[in-house]
Amino acid sequence: MKTFVIIPAFNEKKNILNVIEEAKKHAKNIIAIDDGSKDQTYEEAKKAGITVLRHAINLGKGAALKTGSEYAIKKGAEALIYMDSDGQHAPKDIPRITSELEGKDIVFTYRDLGSMHMPLVKKAGNLFLNTLLKTLFKISIKDTQCGYKALTTNAYKKLKLMSNDYNIESEIVAKTGKYGMRLSQIPIETVYTDKYKGTTILDGIGIALRMMWWRTGK
Repeated sequence: MKTFVIIPAFNEKKNILNVIEEAKKHAKNIIAIDDGSKDQTYEEAKKAGITVLRHAINLGKGAALKTGSEYAIKKGAEALIYMDSDGQHAPKDIPRITSELEGKDIVFTYRDLGSMHMPLVKKAGNLFLNTLLKTLFKISIKDTQCGYKALTTNAYKKLKLMSNDYNIESEIVAKTGKYGMRLSQIPIETVYTDKYKGTTILDGIGIALRMMWWRTGK
């Protein structure tokens, strides 16, 4: 399958170039999306010689993923790989994730949360969201908030993603369960680099409320 790696970025001038250069060792088609950064993220990403899209203002991770996905599909993408720009996801896993997608609609990855230096409140939040998703959508995912994943473009179109922020991770899981998509899960090595990045307690509450909507809506 013609696969595109989608890398959303916000204020990642210190990491984005290295992440892209490492990804280039394992993928031909890479798109970075500068989500309205206040630093030189865009300029650093452009140095890698890949396609770099830019939001004039910060719209959120979900919006950046959708911008990259729609562009990739216009360029003939048959599969999409999402990975973070801060160095938490090892680009060397791209071939393994791509291979795992064969015969599936979506591949989720999971971190060894027990060995990571993640704040206790975030570990508890992840467990809560995992449990709620399993209850509402009959889907058991080991790490619902991990952003490293792959899906076919057909799956992407069926999901009809709405979230513009970090809710995007839970929405993907919820709708994968709701629509009965074929899935796989594989472990990855992850470096937890920033305890303040990602979903907050308020984000978690918002995600839980939106799950009710995803359960009853289309």
